[in-house]
Amino acid sequence: MTDEDTIDQFADDVVKADKTQSRYSRRLSDKILIAFHHACDQDDYEIAEQLLVILEHMLTRRSPNSDANRRKSIESLVAAHERLWHLRHPEQKYA
Repeated sequence: MTDEDTIDQFADDVVKADKTQSRYSRRLSDKILIAFHHACDQDDYEIAEQLLVILEHMLTRRSPNSDANRRKSIESLVAAHERLWHLRHPEQKYA
């Protein structure tokens, strides 16, 4: 095995490790919020609403490990509810 082969193997290992690490880099609640926005973009409001129910359940249950970003998560949940409401009521205009 040459030095070039060793470097190539090392580079491949780094890329694989990075992909594995990035796979779990987001919290589950963040992934559900992304899925909610995707459902809204696809005009699938029923699924979007179900995802919000799941997200709300996750954020409001008591957990032994308090989330340091809880306030931000709750604000994101409120914004998501607002988005869904506006999508379902396009005739309502606000200044």
